[in-house]
Amino acid sequence: MLKIDLKTLKVEAEKEAEKAKNSKDLNDVFKKYLGKKGEITQILRSLKNLPEKERKKTGKSANQLKQEIEKSIEEKRKKFQVPSYESQDSIDITLPGKKPAIGHLHPLTLVKRQIEEIFQAMGFSVIEGPEIENEWYNFDALNIPKDHPARDLWDTFYLKDGLLLRTHTSPVQIRFMEKNNPPFRIIVPGRCFRHEATDASHEINFYQVEGLMVGKDISVANFKAVVEEFLSRFFGKPAKVRLRPSFFPFVEPGFEVDVTCLICKGKGCKVCSRTGWLELMGAGMVHPNVLKAGGINPKNWQGFAFGVGYDRLAMMKYKINDIRLFFTGDLRFLKQF
Repeated sequence: MLKIDLKTLKVEAEKEAEKAKNSKDLNDVFKKYLGKKGEITQILRSLKNLPEKERKKTGKSANQLKQEIEKSIEEKRKKFQVPSYESQDSIDITLPGKKPAIGHLHPLTLVKRQIEEIFQAMGFSVIEGPEIENEWYNFDALNIPKDHPARDLWDTFYLKDGLLLRTHTSPVQIRFMEKNNPPFRIIVPGRCFRHEATDASHEINFYQVEGLMVGKDISVANFKAVVEEFLSRFFGKPAKVRLRPSFFPFVEPGFEVDVTCLICKGKGCKVCSRTGWLELMGAGMVHPNVLKAGGINPKNWQGFAFGVGYDRLAMMKYKINDIRLFFTGDLRFLKQF
């Protein structure tokens, strides 16, 4: 009689599990048959009152039934957890899936890498230095004494204990010359900081690449050839440049390098201050005092140095009319590169 009851319970349990419309219904079926007071549980607990032979036989059948009911409930539960796409006419499982969004390089990173590749192909080494400097490397060693009015040209962020955020990458010139003998040619890419008003072409946090070449017979002609070759490779076409005399304490003579504004093609816009030209870099022949500060004898060696903001190079390359766009974090802007 008990054997017949087990078969009947199996049929009833499987039917109820199949009719369950949600997880709550399924939990009720589990509780009814396999819970602490469930029917299968009660049968297993009553085995102790049966003779040994019958207890073994019935116990085996009851445990087998328990496993089968558990399996039926579990299979039904999976249908609630995983949707059956085959039954949903609105989804075509043969269509290709959407590719997950992946990160990509920032435009300034792309420009930095291109600058490094071009100069490395021209025999320059890439050197890095600290962003937190002291006054000696940032000013004094670059021929800018404490009482020199040229210090007013840089709006500096001063820190404690005589430290500051570097205003240019030029301090790395001194650090490199202290430990290396000429001849050499290097570039120094990195971040700089100046406390100044921001506009379409100025930011308090900007990126600069410093260049330095020292040898026996280095001249302005060498510099002009290097910068024209660099700009031509960078923009992919000959770049029209001009040199204007200018003053920088760490070079003599000094000059500024302008390039025709590629945004307005020389017609004049807010980026080039309506002049048709955009100032790209300051440069000149390294001042003898700077060579001395780096431990190099200016009677035997000479060279040129330059500094260019690769934010502005990126603006020219990608025709971006506001430098502040690089630092907004706006994905609509960044995804274009």
